[in-house]
Amino acid sequence: MKKKLVVLTGAGISAESGIRTFRDSDGLWNEYRVEDVATPEGFERNPELVLNFYNDMRKEHQLHQPNYGHIGLKELESDFDVRIVTQNIDDLHERAGSKSVLHLHGELMKVRSVRNPNLVTTLTDDACEIHLGDKASDGAQLRPDIVWFGEAVPNFEPAVELAQQADIFLIVGTSLNVYPAAGLINYVPYETPIYIIDPKTVPVPSTRKITMIQKGASEGMKDFIKMVKA
Repeated sequence: MKKKLVVLTGAGISAESGIRTFRDSDGLWNEYRVEDVATPEGFERNPELVLNFYNDMRKEHQLHQPNYGHIGLKELESDFDVRIVTQNIDDLHERAGSKSVLHLHGELMKVRSVRNPNLVTTLTDDACEIHLGDKASDGAQLRPDIVWFGEAVPNFEPAVELAQQADIFLIVGTSLNVYPAAGLINYVPYETPIYIIDPKTVPVPSTRKITMIQKGASEGMKDFIKMVKA
């Protein structure tokens, strides 16, 4: 039986593909207020602004391709049972070919009914915009299938279950500052080795044995693969 490699990825892995993060100096939060485009209240105040924000983001994301941080995880499926938990809303893991991807914060290419969060539709590259008046099958307005600030994270419990099952736990491109995702490390079994790929220093529990790979996603992934295949 293959060992279970559970991976938590954040904005840093996609930044290497050219997708801007929200929090960096050139990030999207410098152009838009969080309260305006990433909260239920913002959507209620100005739904057109919010819909256009995500329409533009979808079109922009289509210009970018997976990097070796994504591709390396796909390649590891030949040796490990790879389960990815991502904080990212892009589909670069899927486009790299990864088979098991759990999105904590929703998916950019999916939309849902404002009335029924389980009524989800997947958009296509050729038809990736939604506007006021676009309705779900229940007759309610469509909204991005994104977990906004102040909303529950429905996939957190499945992510906890994966963390508890990990034989190896890998963190790529996340500062571990965003909760509840940052708390997943606390559910990893104590004897499970933890690796972190990030060019910046990441705060981690002092009681855990953690291998830091202080490189970007692509170069760090090459080092990680050598370590776990040695």
